[in-house]
Amino acid sequence: MKLLLQFFTWWNGSTWGTRFYTWRHGERVGEDEMGNVYYKNGDRRWVQYNGLAEATAIPPGWHGWMHHRTDIPPSEESYVPRDWELPHKANATGTVNAYFPKGSMENPEDRPAVTGDYEAWRP
Repeated sequence: MKLLLQFFTWWNGSTWGTRFYTWRHGERVGEDEMGNVYYKNGDRRWVQYNGLAEATAIPPGWHGWMHHRTDIPPSEESYVPRDWELPHKANATGTVNAYFPKGSMENPEDRPAVTGDYEAWRP
């Protein structure tokens, strides 16, 4: 089943072309705590996701390495996330767990009044 999903969908892991390129040219750099594996070839850097291909699943340290903000991957240093760098939380858009603010069409609660609210003119 997993093989069929990976063959017919691009969002489950990586495509066959990426796998072939990685097999031929990729130099494994490391793996994060979620099982994503990172590769490089010269200046080119990429990731093979463990599961759904969701860019927000890249931890902060690896994000810096992927975007060339640092040349040292977290696997070669003792990277400690800062207090404001939160762990990954899956994107809930389009699911029943999505956020609907008060006053939206999906959340009937009245939103709190604010100073910039518009009040229509009546003659």
